[in-house]
Amino acid sequence: MKDKTSYTIKELPENERPRERMVAYGADHLSNGELLAILLGSGSQQESALRLADKILVKAGELRFLPGMTLEELQEIKGIGLAKAVRVKAALELGKRLAQAIHSASQNINSPEDAAGLVMEEMRYHNKEYFKVLLLNTKNQVITLENISIGSLNASIVHPREIFNAALRKSAASIILLHNHPSGDPTPSREDKQVTERLLEAGKLLGINVLDHIVIGDGRFFSFKQEGLL
Repeated sequence: MKDKTSYTIKELPENERPRERMVAYGADHLSNGELLAILLGSGSQQESALRLADKILVKAGELRFLPGMTLEELQEIKGIGLAKAVRVKAALELGKRLAQAIHSASQNINSPEDAAGLVMEEMRYHNKEYFKVLLLNTKNQVITLENISIGSLNASIVHPREIFNAALRKSAASIILLHNHPSGDPTPSREDKQVTERLLEAGKLLGINVLDHIVIGDGRFFSFKQEGLL
């Protein structure tokens, strides 16, 4: 007996077709594979859109790694051409921007949740460590978010000079440090704690307050301030 994903979409009963199911029940009732199949639009001569969607998810490993897949990696899957790969990447980017727009609607930073919310949907998916600094004015309003460095799979490369040069150029009164852990676990490492201490001391010398260091994981974060480490 055929598996559902072995059928072409047209061969499936109407109540099992992703597009029809979405119209009838809403997007939140569809599986990840069904939503991805709708984005693909069609399958190949050999396989259905559902089967191709499943192959993409398998190649990604976990859903959270899907946004990190490149156009080239998507096209390595037989049946995924440039048009399908571009469609998937465009939809993922739009989703990321929407999440960022929602979080940045309020630019006052009053809590670690506010700061983490600005970058969560972007930084949680990176497969390398990214280090950013959030620059704030005297009213804790966001001046800008600066990219400082991109590291390896498990270590960011950051120097106090790079961080405080950015803060001085933009006349920031205070800063919040942000970096991600590609593993998804935001628990700070020994190196994270050492870097934080060094940057805290540098900030005191320059008169720029380091309000927090936030480590971004997969949908969760660690705040040095919240945990009493600042």
